[in-house]
Amino acid sequence: MKTGSLRLRLFAASAISVSVALLLAFLGLGQLFASHVERRAIDELSVQLDQILAGVERDETGQIRIGSAPADARFAAPFGGLYWQIEAEGQQMRSRSLWDFALELPADHLQDGAVHVHDLAGPGNTQVLVMERSVQLPARLGGTPLRAAVAMDAAKLAESTAEFREDLLPYTLVLALFFVTAGVVQVVFGLRPLNAVEQRLARIRTGEEDRVGEDFPSEIRPLAGEVDALLVQREKDIEQARYRAGDLAHGLKTPLQALLGEAGRVREAGLNDTAESIEHIADNMQRHVDRELNRVRIASRGAAARTDLASGVDRVVAVVQKATPSKDLIWDVDAPDTLTVAASTEDLFEILGAILENAARHAQSKVTIEVRRRAGQAVVGVLDDGAGIPIQKIETLMRRGGRQDESGTGLGLAIAQELTETLGGSLKLIPSNPGLMVRIKLPLAAT
Repeated sequence: MKTGSLRLRLFAASAISVSVALLLAFLGLGQLFASHVERRAIDELSVQLDQILAGVERDETGQIRIGSAPADARFAAPFGGLYWQIEAEGQQMRSRSLWDFALELPADHLQDGAVHVHDLAGPGNTQVLVMERSVQLPARLGGTPLRAAVAMDAAKLAESTAEFREDLLPYTLVLALFFVTAGVVQVVFGLRPLNAVEQRLARIRTGEEDRVGEDFPSEIRPLAGEVDALLVQREKDIEQARYRAGDLAHGLKTPLQALLGEAGRVREAGLNDTAESIEHIADNMQRHVDRELNRVRIASRGAAARTDLASGVDRVVAVVQKATPSKDLIWDVDAPDTLTVAASTEDLFEILGAILENAARHAQSKVTIEVRRRAGQAVVGVLDDGAGIPIQKIETLMRRGGRQDESGTGLGLAIAQELTETLGGSLKLIPSNPGLMVRIKLPLAAT
């Protein structure tokens, strides 16, 4: 399924529909105006034709002629754009404007007084609009049939239509801009409830709220209701999983204590190596159990936990200094007092304790701690000036039970990483020269 911006899709649909509608309106109005101009021209030709027929008479020789020519000067100017032609008794009379050109009227038969309109070729390779009428002359004029036609240059009509379209185009473009802008405003306001849903979900993620709610338009309310139902079901599943993990961890603690007791009796029997192996395995299992209990504890606290980071760093540094009296290390701490992380004091102490103990163990003379705020997170950098570790061994060191040497169980960093990730942060080892940099990212508490 294709993805993309719903807002852009609605913008595009609005712009295209408005453009098509206005284009059709522009073309339609132009066609209506052309029809209107043609009707006006036909009305004018009808008036001119009536004037010509009214001027038909016979001269002294009995020949039919136009006694009084129409007053419009275009009839007198060669190719003036307005023409008349009469056919009667085998002779043809034309206006001066036709010059030596004769209108080729179609061979249709009109009843007395009937009118036909044609588009025909005119003088000078032009097209003309022609109105013709057949009449029966009165008895005083001989009672003979007469065919009269009046024509108008069609280019004038097309020119009027083109001028109208030129005048109409700017208004059409202004309307297009207005309707497109109105569509953009409509889309922006119409999609605001979705933005509100997004913001509500973000607050749920940070622990500021626990439900989306129902204060939305009727079209969005079913979506919000389904999300809330999903949140309720997820909370139930997490609660059940938390109980099962807690029960499992607590259920293992008693057998582990019994196993350690058996190791003591094995040691009393003189099997020191076997007892040490059993105690080592039981200790590792105990750490795993403690880790799972910590995860359950963190999940139960949720996003409401808050701890001042600078104070936590200072207290852990003080504890580590007392735990390593044999090393006279310099502790360079740069931590602002304005950062509060979304973690309990116990969780923060366990994470920082594992990291700072590791730094104190490997440092030669100095441990540097720097705390900064970046992109909505608290970033803690811990750098020691020890020998460091090769970059290819970092992945091994961060695995459960992984260690650089044979001293210690190697679970400290792995547990700190798991706790950090459970809190929504991250932990990364970065080789330095000298020493090792540990970078911890923790989410800030909601304000």
